[in-house]
Amino acid sequence: MKKILILISAMLILSCSSSRVITSKKGDKKYKKGVVKTTVPVITQNTNEITISTPVIIPEVNETQINTTDKVAIYIHKYKAIAQYEMQKSGIPASITLAQGILESGAGNGDLTKRANNHFGIKCHNWPGEKVYHDDDKKGECFRKYNHPSESFKDHSNFLTSRGRYASLFQLNKKDYKGWAKGLRKAGYATDPKYPSKLISLIERYNLNDYDEVEKNINSTVAITPNKYTIQKGDTLYSIAKKFDLSISDLMNLNNLTSSALNTGQQLIVK
Repeated sequence: MKKILILISAMLILSCSSSRVITSKKGDKKYKKGVVKTTVPVITQNTNEITISTPVIIPEVNETQINTTDKVAIYIHKYKAIAQYEMQKSGIPASITLAQGILESGAGNGDLTKRANNHFGIKCHNWPGEKVYHDDDKKGECFRKYNHPSESFKDHSNFLTSRGRYASLFQLNKKDYKGWAKGLRKAGYATDPKYPSKLISLIERYNLNDYDEVEKNINSTVAITPNKYTIQKGDTLYSIAKKFDLSISDLMNLNNLTSSALNTGQQLIVK
């Protein structure tokens, strides 16, 4: 009887659990688009204790519409916040990440990106996750498959920071996007001899280096009230988080944000 009562209690707890994550479906899989997932209680069979899983943090893809047909500009609008989020964690300039993403993914329209959310053409290399096969230097090569675009950006950061051949890049000035572009080619990231010039051209054409120095877009006379900050034109989650010595995830948690979209005049809790 005691075991039956425990089982009924567990079922009631699970039926009452909720999630604040906004999801969209693709096939039978759910892709988390929010920031903090409400944890779901799990019953441990041996101890009959309820344990709580760790919250999952996923940067948001900016799906708001902009008035342009330029596919590159649309790509930048969608993924710039994720590139800045990764810059904050890894030290890789957002301009480099965005330029590589644009080039490797065909501004998000390449077959590999559409099928596998792979924005950087990273091959399997003993990858334990899902895989897809795609013609590249050779026919039917193995590439990594991701459930969400932000996972591809995160893996790009991990790929560069975990391999010794790229270590010298992190000794460069963070403003030196030309040095990064040339260094990637020299370290063997790409076989195309024009790879550096292609990255540099994209960065300069679309002013991607602006996202490496988001502080310069902050007005020094912004309105700040105790514990709150009023958003100014040009602000991003990254620039605000850095201004107040917060992580992007902490800033989003404080304000229950499920999107990276910001509105001028909106107030955010910053303490």
